[in-house]
Amino acid sequence: MNEKFSPELLESKSEIVECVIEQLEHMEENLKRAKKGDLKVSIHRMEVERIRFIEKYFPHVLEKEKTRAEGEPAILYMANTEAHLKNVALKHMPPNLQKVDLLQTVPKPNLDSFVFLRVKERQENILVEPETDEQREYVIDLEKDSQHLIRYKTIAPLVASGAVQLI
Repeated sequence: MNEKFSPELLESKSEIVECVIEQLEHMEENLKRAKKGDLKVSIHRMEVERIRFIEKYFPHVLEKEKTRAEGEPAILYMANTEAHLKNVALKHMPPNLQKVDLLQTVPKPNLDSFVFLRVKERQENILVEPETDEQREYVIDLEKDSQHLIRYKTIAPLVASGAVQLI
């Protein structure tokens, strides 16, 4: 559930990633045949959205993956993408336009977006950054089972630890 509502790609589980890669085409076929309201449809759509997210923000996702165990394939994928761009388009452009920095060209995920969450474990002293220059940062406590609308980057570590659930 956190994965669906998060504006960033959360830490992957390698066994799930392998399964998604092997079955993406089957999932798309199943979506076409499935009945509306079927739980399988929601699960399949969430996995397809994960793949689309990676495609949309791939340089930033891969930059983050370099620090994880999946770093080598990430580096290889980035190199292959850059080589493809050079062979297909950049070599036909003037020399001053033949270099592209994918990290600067592709937009970053918006970690400043607001998300709804439910607190699973009480959290104290959460620092909330100001939204405008006139405001000051402040600290809040999150009570168990309470619900909030808050900027994602404020609670990203809590999502990763499982202390809160995005809804």
